[in-house]
Amino acid sequence: MKLLTKEILKRLPKLGETSEQSDPIVQVKFFTPDAQWTWFGIEFSGEDTFFGYVKGLENELGTFSLSELKEVRGGIGLPVERDKFFKPCPLSRVMKD
Repeated sequence: MKLLTKEILKRLPKLGETSEQSDPIVQVKFFTPDAQWTWFGIEFSGEDTFFGYVKGLENELGTFSLSELKEVRGGIGLPVERDKFFKPCPLSRVMKD
């Protein structure tokens, strides 16, 4: 599965562009289908680095990389997928779930 499409790349703000926003928009969601990890991308460097929200062992805002997402495997070896049905929404909404 292609993790980023041209459409998603066009709408992702550059790193730092949403830093003044109290509730930025999450643009893309990635997940491990066989583990309890989810990554929500808010900003992207245009090359490899995302800023976003990660739900895993702990829930936190920070950076993660596209190259790492491509390498991660879940408990039975399945790769990270992009949620094709995810609609951009405020960060506060994904933090509540």
